[in-house]
This record gives sequence, C-alpha cells and structure tokens, in this order.
Amino acid sequence: MTADPHTLHAARAGSFNAVAARYAANRPSYPPALLDAVEELAGRPLPGAKALDVGAGTGIASTLLHARGADVLAVEPGAGMAAEFRRALPHIPLVRGDGNALPVADATADLITYAQAWHWTDPARSVPEALRVLRPGGALALWWNTDAHDIDWIAEAAGRAGRFLGFDVAAERRKAGERVERADPSGRLDFTRRTIRWSRRVPIDTHLANVATHSALLVIPEERAAAFLAQERAHLLEVFPDGTVEETYDVLLIVARTP
Repeated sequence: MTADPHTLHAARAGSFNAVAARYAANRPSYPPALLDAVEELAGRPLPGAKALDVGAGTGIASTLLHARGADVLAVEPGAGMAAEFRRALPHIPLVRGDGNALPVADATADLITYAQAWHWTDPARSVPEALRVLRPGGALALWWNTDAHDIDWIAEAAGRAGRFLGFDVAAERRKAGERVERADPSGRLDFTRRTIRWSRRVPIDTHLANVATHSALLVIPEERAAAFLAQERAHLLEVFPDGTVEETYDVLLIVARTP
C-alpha cells in the first residue's frame, strides 16, 4: 500500500527530533557570502535587525545571524530540535511554533529567515503569516544548501541514493530552481534569487553522519539505512582514499521585500 503523501510529509518533517544532536554535529553550516547576500537583497544591514529565524532546528542559521549582530528570535516546532537548540545556544531566545501560525505579534520583525525549512510549511498559510509579522520594508529570506550535481562523485552518490530509495534524488534536487515559483503560489511576493557555491572538507564519518540525518533515510528501518551507509563508505573511499570528503554545495537563496 502506498503511504499517504501528507502522512509521509509529516513523518519526514518530524523525523529530525530523534537525531537532533547528530544533526547539530554533522550538518553543514553556510558561508559568509550567504549572509552578505541576505543583507544586500534585504536592503538593510543585519546588525540591530529584528530577525525571526523560523524552523530554526538546532540553531545553525540562528548562530550566524546572531554573530552578525542581528537580534534573533528562533521559532522551532520540534521538541527534540528545540531542546538541542536551548542546550547549545542558551543566549538566543527560542519559542515553540511554526511558520503556518507564527507565535509573535504583528509588524515586529525586520527579517524572517527560513534555512532548509520553508518546504515544511504550507505557503497558503506561511506567506500571509510572514506578511503579518514583517514590518514595512522588511524582508523574507529563504535558503537551502543543495548538492552540486555537476561534480561527478556527488552525481554518482545521488544516483546510488535514488536507486536505494526508489526515486530520482538528482531530479528532485534539480527542481530546486522551481522553489522560487513554489515558495508563493499566490504571487504576492516578488522574490529575487541568488546562488552561492561553497564547500567544506570533512572526515568520511562526518559526511556519512550528515547523509544519515536526511529525512528520506530517517523514515526507513534503521538496519536498511545502516546497510546503505556501509555501502556508501566503500564507494567514497575509492574517491577519497585519505578519508576526507570535499562536500560542495550551491546555496539557493530567495529574498522578497515587503512594501
């Protein structure tokens, strides 16, 4: 029997809570150039900006925004992710909630950010909520780290993952460009797009632990995921015999300003 897509979506959205510590330790961050681009496209500097980081997870983006001088309030729906956030970042306030019903007052934010999180919302609800909470002249910034599939080893790994999971991972990632259109089907927001390439070098264990925190693997039986990751280790050691993997990402950033 085919799983109901709404049930599967909810399961994947909630799957991170059980692995919050691993998520925090192994997921990639974002390059300084991303924050530069956010400032440019938002039309205002981050220092002193009232920033609402929604779907904050373990705080990867909140940390960067805070370091740039923004006054950050994090919003996170998941209990496990919120607990990890509060453990690691007690100096940044966090409230439980999600983008479909933001737990903040009208016209209180200069900037709303969603790092790897907008696709877990319902734009029919999250767009009006963002417009409610943003001040005049504020901005909504959405971004995603996406794998650079023009690099051979990354494309090959995506092919293996797709065959294992039963869907075309590379095709799904190539649809990243469509996120601009899907971000606001109502057309109320006028997004500007920017892509920023960056990379990091990590031990193979960190790379595999990062892969293991993706929702498509988290919702399958643990022994199946472990078998897949063991096979991946063998493939990757052929490409990176020294055990250090160079992960390359294209960050897709889209920003819309309010009138």
